[in-house]
Amino acid sequence: MPAMRSSVFFVLFFFLLLFESLAQKAQADSIPAQSYSDWLIAPTTQNNKRVAAVAGSLAGGYTLALVGLNELWYKDYPRSSFHFINDMGEWNQIDKAGHIVTPYLEARYIMQLFQWTGMNRRKAAILGGATAFMFQNTIEVFDGFSAEWGASGGDILANFVGAAAMTTQELVWGEQRISLKVMPHFVNYSDPELQQRADELYGKGLIVRFIKDYNAINVWASINTASFFPKQQKLKWLNVAIGYGAGGMFGGYSNEWTDSDGVFHSRNDVERYRKIFLSVDIDFHRIPTKSRYLRVVLDALNILKVPAPAIEFNSKGQVLFHPLM
Repeated sequence: MPAMRSSVFFVLFFFLLLFESLAQKAQADSIPAQSYSDWLIAPTTQNNKRVAAVAGSLAGGYTLALVGLNELWYKDYPRSSFHFINDMGEWNQIDKAGHIVTPYLEARYIMQLFQWTGMNRRKAAILGGATAFMFQNTIEVFDGFSAEWGASGGDILANFVGAAAMTTQELVWGEQRISLKVMPHFVNYSDPELQQRADELYGKGLIVRFIKDYNAINVWASINTASFFPKQQKLKWLNVAIGYGAGGMFGGYSNEWTDSDGVFHSRNDVERYRKIFLSVDIDFHRIPTKSRYLRVVLDALNILKVPAPAIEFNSKGQVLFHPLM
């Protein structure tokens, strides 16, 4: 499924991030309670008025996202009976990796919203994961009734893996020891034909390319080693990051296409390949601060992997060093 539709709930997600950052529970080692108005502090027992407020906000945002998605994308395409497609082989599974990261992030911040209501951590984690899974699979319902596309079983599985990754860590460890993140690494092509094709497929603006450019999107599992080794007292915010990306892709399955003038292009001389990265990262959630405004910034930054030196191992048999990745 095209990345633009798979990322439609990012608007809702950023709203959740901002609200969660302001309303998170005050911690003695980060934000002193007296710096908050009373409504910003999570109660010790569940507050049903807050539960209703969070549920209403989620429902309202979800409804607006659905209406917008239908108006902006599906309205002008023919409908069909509900059906599935198999797109597991597309884009070297970069789109599936995106379908893992997005519900993970949504689930994480929805959980923290529910914690702000006073809900216990386990219940909030389960609700956060289930809500994020439902949000993402709504797109599959739209696709399933569209003659142009179809529901993707691979996308549904990836959505489940992402949401479950957040919930499972909370239930097992009571914290997120492995954070899923993204960080693009944009490429410009010296070959005019390939650059034109990339512009048509992925767009030219940074924001559009951040969402659509499968040759640039890298997804990361950022592992906090200090949480696995409690005796490590220094640099508790320093993570080891393992990334996945791909390159050389100018079509979903092959580098062949017909342009708007009806001219057929075959660029199978360009090798499609996979990339694995090893790097370091920062877990901004573990950086203490007394400023709630800085906390908002830190929580927002934790969506992205910090640019740092990285080693690339790719399917072309190369081992490459990147000063920043």
